[in-house]
Amino acid sequence: MDLTDRFLALQALLEDYAEVWRPRPFCVDTPAWTPRFPALQTAVLRLDEAELVRLQADEAAALAWVSAQLPALAVLARLTVVEPCERHALPPCDAHFDWAIPGRKREQIEAFAAAVGPMEVPVLEWCAGKGHLGRRLGAGGVAVTSLEIDPALSAECARLALRARRVQHSVCADALSDAGQARVAGHHVVALHACGELHRSLVRRAAQGGAEGFSIAPCCYDRGVGERYRPLSVTAALDLDAGDLRLALTDTVTATGRERRAQGQARAYKLGFIALRQALEGSPYRPFRPVPAAWSRLAFDEFCRLLAAREALALPDSLRWADWLAIGWARQAQVARYELVRHVFRRALELWLVGDLALGLTAAGYRVRLGQFCDRALTPRNLLVQAARA
Repeated sequence: MDLTDRFLALQALLEDYAEVWRPRPFCVDTPAWTPRFPALQTAVLRLDEAELVRLQADEAAALAWVSAQLPALAVLARLTVVEPCERHALPPCDAHFDWAIPGRKREQIEAFAAAVGPMEVPVLEWCAGKGHLGRRLGAGGVAVTSLEIDPALSAECARLALRARRVQHSVCADALSDAGQARVAGHHVVALHACGELHRSLVRRAAQGGAEGFSIAPCCYDRGVGERYRPLSVTAALDLDAGDLRLALTDTVTATGRERRAQGQARAYKLGFIALRQALEGSPYRPFRPVPAAWSRLAFDEFCRLLAAREALALPDSLRWADWLAIGWARQAQVARYELVRHVFRRALELWLVGDLALGLTAAGYRVRLGQFCDRALTPRNLLVQAARA
């Protein structure tokens, strides 16, 4: 599908159904869309736990289920299809390459490198960490510069490159600085999961930066946003804040059953506390800072006492803790069902954000392709924008 056509179609649909995907069920008792779509509200709240879990694990099934209530959303099944990238043969690695690379990360690197293919111009690895991707791309003999802000990671990158006998130059610098941005000239820039403004900054300066090309797999779209999202293309019209952008990141494929149960308890605890605070203060929902994971493994009353002390909430001497925990679990079940509806828009929003990135590069004078560099099971952040000078 043409990048502009997809982008505008997604934008129109996201604008039309903003009241469905914008409200965060965790923060409101009842999302704003329920009066407009009462049948959908009734149906989603009636889902039993087994069916909810099945739909949460299957994006296509969830979209089909919601589309049965909102037929206009059926078009998302077509708009969110992205073809796999062409895979290229890579030079083999020696037995030492896998050292110090976690297995899942190793597979992502291999998939990304195969989609990008062997390079003919010098490579700049953006936000490189320990330089694992750069070392893989350097296996064919191309010169690689790995840019990383953390001195310890940059030093480890240099050590691993020396060990692997790669032509890889490790540079410790801030990617957002003028000095960091000046490095792109004459290079093909690769960025595997550079967060938020770290990947968007490449596009903002692409017209003047002098890069030969880009291969960007975006991640953490909300990072560095500030109060409002600043679009990269002139056709972008959605008004977004960081919370809106986090919707695109809510899917996960790596959590175990035990981790999901722990996450459910943590949310029930938080929602129980929120209900208690609202009852005591007579106030609407107020956000609070992240809660240490260890607190959610305590008894509910201990959790609440710790959080109340941190939030300066005075608790009565006597409380029926079991009742407030039951309210928390009931809210957790309700929130999970409302989120099922909201989450059918997350890939659409992600593709709009990536489309904004791609169209920004097109306006800067590059030919752009969009593809999936790996299966979603390996990482949900599997979209790859590839750009070459026009």
